[in-house]
This record gives sequence, structure tokens and C-alpha cells, in this order.
Amino acid sequence: MFSPFDLPEDIFLLITDELPSPADFALCQCLVSHIKEKQNSSLRVVLSVSESLTRWQSILAKSNVNLSQQIAAKTFHFIDITSMALVQTDTDKVHGNPFHGLFEQISSILEEGNRDLSPGALVVLDDISSLEWIGFSTSDLLRLCRALRALCLKNQATLIIRHHIVTPGELDPLFRHLHSLCTYHLDIQPLNSGRSGDVSGQIALHSGPNAFPQSAVKTRQRSAALQYRLTDGTAIFFERGSSRGVL
Repeated sequence: MFSPFDLPEDIFLLITDELPSPADFALCQCLVSHIKEKQNSSLRVVLSVSESLTRWQSILAKSNVNLSQQIAAKTFHFIDITSMALVQTDTDKVHGNPFHGLFEQISSILEEGNRDLSPGALVVLDDISSLEWIGFSTSDLLRLCRALRALCLKNQATLIIRHHIVTPGELDPLFRHLHSLCTYHLDIQPLNSGRSGDVSGQIALHSGPNAFPQSAVKTRQRSAALQYRLTDGTAIFFERGSSRGVL
């Protein structure tokens, strides 16, 4: 998953980005990779906060992925997490958890997928920062993430969560909690010198506290980060100073 890093399945991948270097391309590439590798044998669930289904369809269409076909085959589920969480049900209120109904829906989708499809589902939460900005507490968000991670482990599914870094160099409480749970951390940053025509940004990969021991995954610190250039519908990766040496 996510070439050029070739990450394993059944992990919790935390993706962080900054305003000048949004991680849309990374989320898209993870989804495209999963769809093309698994075809209609496994499930994808996108929990979206800021983007509509139409926007996701438009983005993935550039990679020749027809989401309408995936939805018809019940291998792709889209949940508008904001509208669902803001309209709390009686069950949510009883449990004192604004995401209880959402979690139950995701659990039902994964259980149904396990009956009808192969293991190896992909669950994407894009993005958790916006939920915090519109007023959900850090404790409720952390509870949701812990529950999602446990649910994904139970169902042999991969979990991806995007978190926006607002102030570079400052680790906010939500990031620290998420990092304590993750298997790997994909760290997407702008260039220190600013964006250029040839380079859109840089990307590092760090092991999280729950990384697999003796894993074959090759991590990259910021000092050795890959650079990338965005094109229409994809990203090209290369070593620093070698923009023509595509990986």
C-alpha cells in the first residue's frame, strides 16, 4: 500500500500534512492502490468531514477508478461524518458519546463485508482535525479513534487517519494521542524554501510506537525525506536533488 513505501496491511497509518502541502494525493493513492490490488474482493469505507462524495468521485476518476461501480458492488461506502455526528440520536445521548451511532454503522458495514468479501478492508477518516475545529472534544475524538483501531484490528482492516498540523513544530494534544496509537506516521511537509515548479513538497515515514518488530518497511527521517511533484491525478516521487530520477 502507498508506493513507494509499500506499507503492509492491518496497520494504523497516521497521515499529517500542513496547509501548503495537503495530503489529498496520499489518501487518493492509498485508495487507488487498495481498489486496484483488491478489485471487488475487499471493502473500502471513507469517513469524510470536509469533502463530498462527488469530490471523491472526481479525484479518483483521474486514476481511472469508477466509484459508482464500487458503490453498486457494495465494496465502497461513503459516510458524511459531520452531518451524522452533529445530529445526535437518542442512543448517542444515552451512551454519552456523539459518535456512538457512527461507530455502530461502521461496525455493521465491516461485519457485513466480512461475510460477503475477503478480509483486508480499508477505513479512511479524513480528517480528524476538522472535527476538533467544529467543537468536538479531544477526549471524544480520541475515544472514536481507539474504537476504530480496535474495530479494524478485529476485522483485519487497515485504518488511515489524516490530521492537519496547524503550527509546524508544535505537537498538539490530539496529535500526541494519535501518534501513541499508530503503526506508522506519514509526515507530509512543504519545502523549507517554499513550493517550486519542480517540487511540490517532501514526505517522510516514521515508525510509530506500535510498528511491527523486524518489519521490512523502510522508514525515512525528515533529513532524508522523499520529494514529490504533483501531476494531474498522481504524484511522482524522487530523491532530493534528482527530480528526474523518478522512483
